[in-house]
Amino acid sequence: MSNTEVGSLIFLLLVFVASAHLLGHLFARMRQPRVVGEILAGVILGPSVIGRFADVPAISSFLDLTHRHAPVLDFIYWLGLLLLMFISGAETRRLFSRDDRRQVTWLATVGTGLPFVIALLLAPILPLGTMMGAAGNRASLIIVFGIAVAVTSIPVISRIFADLKILNTRFARLVLGVAVIEDIVLWAALAIATALAGTQKMSAGQIALHVIGTLVFFGIGLTLAPAFVKRVNKTRFNFLAQGSPIGYVVAVLFAYCALAGAMDVSLVFAAFLAGFAVVSNKRNRFPEALDSISRFAFAIFIPIYFLIVGLKLNLTKSFSFGLLATFLVGACVIKLISVALGARLAGFRGLDVLNLSITTNARGGPGIVLASVAFDAGIINAAFYTTLVLVAVLTSQLAGAWLELVLRKGWPLLAAVPGASSLKEEVVSSQLPVAS
Repeated sequence: MSNTEVGSLIFLLLVFVASAHLLGHLFARMRQPRVVGEILAGVILGPSVIGRFADVPAISSFLDLTHRHAPVLDFIYWLGLLLLMFISGAETRRLFSRDDRRQVTWLATVGTGLPFVIALLLAPILPLGTMMGAAGNRASLIIVFGIAVAVTSIPVISRIFADLKILNTRFARLVLGVAVIEDIVLWAALAIATALAGTQKMSAGQIALHVIGTLVFFGIGLTLAPAFVKRVNKTRFNFLAQGSPIGYVVAVLFAYCALAGAMDVSLVFAAFLAGFAVVSNKRNRFPEALDSISRFAFAIFIPIYFLIVGLKLNLTKSFSFGLLATFLVGACVIKLISVALGARLAGFRGLDVLNLSITTNARGGPGIVLASVAFDAGIINAAFYTTLVLVAVLTSQLAGAWLELVLRKGWPLLAAVPGASSLKEEVVSSQLPVAS
């Protein structure tokens, strides 16, 4: 690349980072998820808004830059996605706890399993052809459709909890515990969907081997690989970990992704499993390294990833209001009722059930990642991709607005139940500052 080309790329990244942070900050000030502002920045810079003024010379030149640097932007998009999944995997590992096992089990089993099963049962009578992507694989589309109905966000919900200073409450622990289980099961299902989508020209035996290989990679990544990485973490011959913990942690991420690429397994799941492996059950050996990577990723690459997600949205051509309204209402009704049933079976009543239902209905980051992965794999078309992103945004906004209202009114997040903190403790703890 010439000096001019590098300079123009840096200018483009400057615009992206500044826009994502500006809109993200504005939304955070309005007590809305920051990710919504980052996506909106991409929508504004994309074909939906400024693209409609392509005849203006300055705007035409800017749009030309985005097309000219598309390969580099695509790499940064993937790097942001992989870092987001890596950090999510690390946070998932930290959240595992024996506390509240019964409540989390009911909420996860019924609140996630029931929506997924209902979606699968409804699939044969729904016009899924209007959502079909280039891969043309109906089985993959049905799985993605089920995941889209059942998914819950970890990153966005965690950020909302932190912004509202309720991350240390039992309510937050329950919701995140449920989201952890959901993410592991649903990422496994998405791994199967993407494996099937890439097998259009394979025989039945090759398809079976490809799916089995994906499941084996995922299974080993959840069981044997973390134990191996834990031993490597502690060995005295691990000079990279001793000399540069950040370099070592990034090397683990790259190793997982390189192995997944060689095995033709989705890099998204490899990044998630890499983060899961780096953090041990009892202790995180690299807290400062992970914190540094997280801070830098959330400062640069992850905001750009979400901005590019918005940049890909073309609300003038790939937007269907009917599809959005139908899926939004249907998915939310199924999810809310399912979580409410799970909450009742877990022993919760009244406002507790409503709080848990609305919060776990937020699809946030995972919903957007699901849309991105499924769209890139050719499982879904542009119209359904746009629908999934907008549903993730709208449900996250609803969850954030509802929790802010609950706290402002002084209502309890959870009433006193066996093993829970008292009403007073839960309300007071929700006002405590969260450690960075």
